[in-house]
Amino acid sequence: MTEALKLTDLAKSFPVGRGFLGGARGAVKAVHPITLSVRKGETLGIVGESGCGKSTLARMLVGLLKPTSGTIEIEGEAFATADPAAFGRRIQYVFQDPISSLNPRKTIRQIMEAPLKRLHNMPAEARKERIAEIFDSVNLREEFLDRYPHEFSGGQAQRIGIARALAASARILILDEPVSALDVSVQAQVLNLLADLRAAFDLTYLFISHDLAVVEAVSDRIAVLYFGSVVELGPAEEVFATPRHPYTRLLADSAPVVGRPLAAPEAAGTDLPDPLNPPPGCAFAGRCPHATDRCRSEVPRLEPIGDHARVACFHPLPA
Repeated sequence: MTEALKLTDLAKSFPVGRGFLGGARGAVKAVHPITLSVRKGETLGIVGESGCGKSTLARMLVGLLKPTSGTIEIEGEAFATADPAAFGRRIQYVFQDPISSLNPRKTIRQIMEAPLKRLHNMPAEARKERIAEIFDSVNLREEFLDRYPHEFSGGQAQRIGIARALAASARILILDEPVSALDVSVQAQVLNLLADLRAAFDLTYLFISHDLAVVEAVSDRIAVLYFGSVVELGPAEEVFATPRHPYTRLLADSAPVVGRPLAAPEAAGTDLPDPLNPPPGCAFAGRCPHATDRCRSEVPRLEPIGDHARVACFHPLPA
């Protein structure tokens, strides 16, 4: 197995408040130590509730946030977040809101030229040829290059965002809710484009989304995050069909399904963990119908279960 990306005990904490002498009074652990690898050419889906750490993890991977601890290896080489150019040549970010992610004061040509100049020092004629090639690959006309971001629809702007990421010649793309702001028909077009680009350029994707159906459809494997930790990891066709962690089952039951009545998947008084005062054991114990005293005192580790899956639970659900 060729690893495109490897995380080892990657974690992020944010200081909270100020003490009497100016130091932080506490810290919020947004991402607990995560050890994870992504194979070259695969799409790893990342799902979880809002606030589970998905976007914080993504921002660490592209160098926008400095990890509190842990290491990031890209294609076998460790990278320091102090060198954003090194990250930019290997890994790029496609943002959720395509319009706001583009500089409104610059033309699309200027936006596209930025990574070619700063990351690759490419001369003008080579930049022109490279941009034309990339625009053709994302099905955009060259006449768009002299327009401004506000002149485009959401789907066109997202294609431009993808084109900008490809301009850096990165082999790994972090797709953070890349279709959630688009109409359903446009979502399908962008998803088909991403599939074609992955095959054409031998790309590796980390696909972050709240839409479980979309993640299941586009991913090879899925990592389920809860309270900053990976609680389940497995093949996309198995994770939601036969979830092994109670939280994954909760997510699956929460997703709207045509023909199924809408109903709350858990009681109204459910106990949510406090990020400033996390529980001593499993963070999901307060919401789990299978929790025992061990769950409330000991943190479960992500362990292999079955042939291909891993789960962090003392009482996994049957297959």
